[in-house]
Amino acid sequence: MRGDKTQMGKNNRKEGPEIMKTEKQKQLLLEQLRKTPIVEIACEKASVSRATYYRWRKDNPEFTKSADEAIIDGESFINDMSESQIISLIKEKNWPAISFWLKHHHPKYGNKVEVTGNLNFREESLTPEQEKLVNKALELAGLLEEKESQQDNE
Repeated sequence: MRGDKTQMGKNNRKEGPEIMKTEKQKQLLLEQLRKTPIVEIACEKASVSRATYYRWRKDNPEFTKSADEAIIDGESFINDMSESQIISLIKEKNWPAISFWLKHHHPKYGNKVEVTGNLNFREESLTPEQEKLVNKALELAGLLEEKESQQDNE
């Protein structure tokens, strides 16, 4: 019995530092996701395997929520940094940056599609069978009441 207590005491002592180490790793990983919102890179920088990251997500809804928020924060950070770089390039009169900005921020310079052609419209009456099918479809879609459908078919 005495050996069991000693063994249990050792496990309990290990458990505390391991939990703290895991929590530190999680916090470091979340910090990395805020800087670089790419799971593989963040895991590498935090010295955590991707398998461990996904296990934490699976086992801990709170961690999942924190990780998702960290990724969103990281994406916002990268977006802000990218826009800042584009604006710097525009100030340096960099034509591709100017063109990119205008195409994506001003409707006058955006991509346009022009469609030309001739439409031929010929008026044809539906056969009674076709008319019945159309009315049934409209009725099923809730766009035509059953009474109206029956009156039209008569």
